[in-house]
Amino acid sequence: MYKRVKLENGIRIVCEKIPYLRSVSIGIWVGTGSRNETLANNGISHFIEHMLFKGTYNRSAREIADSIDSIGGQLNAFTGKECTCYYTKTLDSHADIALDVLSDMFFNSRFEHRDIDIEKKVILEEIGMYEDSPEELVHDILSETVWKDNSLGFPILGTCDTLSHIDKDKIRAYMQERYLPENTVIAVAGNFEEDRIIDSVREKFGAWKSNGKDSKDIEAAKFKVDSKIKVKDTEQIHICMGFQGIAHGSDELYPLLAVNNVLGGGMSSRMFQKIREEMGLVYSIYSYPSSYRNAGLFTIYAGMNAEHLEKVVDLIIKEIKILLKEGISKDELIKSKEQLKGNYILGLESTSSRMNSIGKSEVLMDTIYTPDEILNKIDAINQERVEQIIKNIFCLNRISFSIVGNIKKEIDISKMIDA
Repeated sequence: MYKRVKLENGIRIVCEKIPYLRSVSIGIWVGTGSRNETLANNGISHFIEHMLFKGTYNRSAREIADSIDSIGGQLNAFTGKECTCYYTKTLDSHADIALDVLSDMFFNSRFEHRDIDIEKKVILEEIGMYEDSPEELVHDILSETVWKDNSLGFPILGTCDTLSHIDKDKIRAYMQERYLPENTVIAVAGNFEEDRIIDSVREKFGAWKSNGKDSKDIEAAKFKVDSKIKVKDTEQIHICMGFQGIAHGSDELYPLLAVNNVLGGGMSSRMFQKIREEMGLVYSIYSYPSSYRNAGLFTIYAGMNAEHLEKVVDLIIKEIKILLKEGISKDELIKSKEQLKGNYILGLESTSSRMNSIGKSEVLMDTIYTPDEILNKIDAINQERVEQIIKNIFCLNRISFSIVGNIKKEIDISKMIDA
């Protein structure tokens, strides 16, 4: 069972007690990410995430790391397009230490000019490393393409240019605007005493007041049909094909997940079996949905030798046309639903994954579904809903492309689709 408590200042605490485990995961979730940025400060959410590890008025960066390392725990963070999370995983007996370290980082970080300069170099290296990973870069380029002129398309890391303009004043201003009690969730999963952990969170976070005002209104992101090619000296060509997807929180995401399993969601999927296993034309091919507030994207990725590009695209389009004409069989749907259930339940067997599930759901949707509710949503997937979602998503005249690789000739995407 989940327990939800809202403090007077607006902070939400969501807990799931799992008494048969010996670990506890604690996360501070802030409802802000690259989608809440501008062209001028793109990358600042991710930069702040890094800076919170650089030292507080009570602990140096080394002492922050030692505090958790010395008790055999884990301390980390991540930034997404719509939220940022700082989290720990420790033995249940060390929950108080974990919460003390997290709250110290959250409220007392120093943001020294020297540390800011050093961390810029670190993130520039991260950007460079990302640029050298075309199989990852191509997904970001697709996002930039389909959400062009909207912050949803901004890179989470920012750019070399935007990074150079970040300073202490801009960090403080952004945190004043986005790091607000009503925009923050403390998620706890594992073995803990409920009353004690809630009292501890109230002690650490209850006095937090902010003069800022949270605005949950975000600019609508309209899917754009376009293509972008980045010429890069690589051995393989990397391609992403994008369709307009399903927004976060919609029940229609479940039939789309079922279709995804059949089309390209795993090693037994149609595209993997046909294009990789039978024909050997790609090393990697898969598909996946991405969901955001009021927006969604369905992506198909493939990596191949340049000589196979047109053939692979042709085969992918043929698989989509088969899907549109024939749908998926009853046996495929049953198997896909069992896959969804298995992946979901197995994914809940660690405290960190459960903390992620309840924290993200609460900060983005203000609600949490129980495992039984999720399983019921999967059970409710039927042929009619699947056929409708296939029709709605796979519009062959509304495909966007991104390609990264050593492209040596003009590519006419529309001719390759032949819709």
